[in-house]
Amino acid sequence: MRMKLSLKEKIGYGLGDTASHFVWDMVGFWILIFYTDTFGISAAAAGTIMLIARVWDMISDPLMGIIADRTNTRWGKFRPYILWMAVPYSVLAVLTFSTPDLGPTGKVIYAGVTYFLLMTVFTAINLPYSSLGAVMTSDSYERAGLNSYRFIFAFIGQLVVTGSALSLALYFGNGDTALGYQYTLTLFAIISFALFMITFKTTKERVKPPKEQKQNLLLDIKNLFKNKPWVTLFFVGIISFVMFAMQNLTIAYYFKYYIGRESDVQLFNVIGTIALILVIPLSKPLAKKFGKRNVFLASSLISGMFFMLLYIPGNDNIISIYILNILAKMTYAPAVPLLWTMLADAADYSEWKTGRRSTGLTFSAATFAQKAGWGIGGALAGWILAFYQFEPNMVQSETSLMGIKLMISVFPGILYMSTSILLFFYSIDHKTCLMMQKDLEARRAKE
Repeated sequence: MRMKLSLKEKIGYGLGDTASHFVWDMVGFWILIFYTDTFGISAAAAGTIMLIARVWDMISDPLMGIIADRTNTRWGKFRPYILWMAVPYSVLAVLTFSTPDLGPTGKVIYAGVTYFLLMTVFTAINLPYSSLGAVMTSDSYERAGLNSYRFIFAFIGQLVVTGSALSLALYFGNGDTALGYQYTLTLFAIISFALFMITFKTTKERVKPPKEQKQNLLLDIKNLFKNKPWVTLFFVGIISFVMFAMQNLTIAYYFKYYIGRESDVQLFNVIGTIALILVIPLSKPLAKKFGKRNVFLASSLISGMFFMLLYIPGNDNIISIYILNILAKMTYAPAVPLLWTMLADAADYSEWKTGRRSTGLTFSAATFAQKAGWGIGGALAGWILAFYQFEPNMVQSETSLMGIKLMISVFPGILYMSTSILLFFYSIDHKTCLMMQKDLEARRAKE
């Protein structure tokens, strides 16, 4: 089995996450303020929609993992879903950011249905995409390098979206914000579809389940919850994404109502994303030198501290705000690819221990954590805004501004630092990785 991946294949795989981020970051950064300030839904209702959708995710995410593991086509198990789901993903993105003329109840129902469907299709394309990275090579550190490419290209997508979405909405809408959002999403959806097709064409699946493996769903689920590294990463992922969601969804409010310069949020996001992109390539060498878990642990502690310090600067101290954000993003960057690399290691660990491989089911932890985190974080953001007496498109009270500040600094900082406690229970170290790789390669050579 070829361990090294070509540059073409790494870039092709990475572009899949660029495609995902052209839609996902519109949801992750703008959906809450779109719901409250453009579509006219209350912050509490918007937050509740995000949380209710997570109940379905508890079913749809593992179900998609089970389905993908049992898919057998000439393209493999995971690549077909990139082909099949690219169009529905793009169409639903546009519908989610559309504003039909409905009454208050109708708006909430429309927002709930479109958000629900978009998140379902996100699972159907992103879980197989994430799982694909685990079966392109069996080399753990080659996977770390592959995931570094993935997230460099992911954050290029984020750079474009967060740096241009508001400007594009103003340009396309010509004063009509609702129309501007819809046209902007149409553009992003077309680009997303084209990039997914490149990923489908340029990647290949190589790591297969053991040939003698029989379908046994109950056994796969039992093995999953006996897999302690997987359980640890499941909870680390949820907490991490709650943090990301709360902060990212609040940044637009922070600049609009606290800083007083709404358009500056784009520059803030661009600079933070560039800081991420510059440091992500260090993830693989740092992991090789210090171990994946230790790098992730240190990142959560140091980055969380810098996030918390963002509470201190006043609205006129822009330089300090930018510096703290850059430091937080640079210290958080090395950990970004590691969650997905460590999940691939957890899939290997299960095969090593039990003789069974369920890559899709294993990676359902990641997509569930991603969406559960965004849903819980989004719900908390909406509810906390309501608790601190936020009123859209008005001058905010001191109470409301304090709530907004806490959600971009102290709350996410504490959450991210707390993941370091869980990481002490993650047991796959460098020695174990090498042992697993050697044993699994020997087993596969006998098949």
